[in-house]
Amino acid sequence: MPSTTLSPRGTTARSTTIALKLLMAVTGLVFVGYLLLHMYGNLKALTGEEGFNEYAEHLRSFGEPMLPHGGLLWIVRVVLILSLIGHAYASFKLWSRADSARRTKYAAVKSAATAKWMRWGGVFILLFLVWHLLQFTIVKISVNPDKQGANVTSNPYELVVASFQVWWMVLIYVAAMIALFMHLKHGVYSAQQTLGWTSSPKAHVRAMTIGVALAALIVVGFLIPPLSIAFGLID
Repeated sequence: MPSTTLSPRGTTARSTTIALKLLMAVTGLVFVGYLLLHMYGNLKALTGEEGFNEYAEHLRSFGEPMLPHGGLLWIVRVVLILSLIGHAYASFKLWSRADSARRTKYAAVKSAATAKWMRWGGVFILLFLVWHLLQFTIVKISVNPDKQGANVTSNPYELVVASFQVWWMVLIYVAAMIALFMHLKHGVYSAQQTLGWTSSPKAHVRAMTIGVALAALIVVGFLIPPLSIAFGLID
């Protein structure tokens, strides 16, 4: 019986797909690390204005004089921008291949919901990230009509509190966190699968548990400050 071999074209396509999945996994883990650090920083709001603003300033002065003022933040931004480009590129390439691939009806039905959620959930998270950066970093926008002016926008703590005293801002944030939970739950598991950490039934269960636990930890941590502000526990 003749042996079945992959054509060079098929081998190249398979190798490229593996490389794209590996790129998604590595850049995704970079984002998970950043989210954990960012979550810790946000929770500083629970310590009050002095503690939160001191943390914000320390991020800019960290590493001085070896690094210029704000140097660490720029290093982090460059790494995140490159990771975002790599993650988005790999995502869209893999989605394009999945859409054009010939799949059985069973496989299509089985994967359609997850694929659609990861795709559009990721787009929503990206749009929210753009707004989040404009609001708190690039432009510094106070959406609270009762709290305007430089004394608010130049004070990180005041800007955060003013923003989450607005009900629709809280709803947008909660919706973004729900999308982030679903994205992280599946993404963290998929990253472990790509890296070969789900090779046994026990490892598979462990990877699923880590995905859910890590997603829950990050999302709950991010929700505590804005909900505390919305319900008047922080002012």
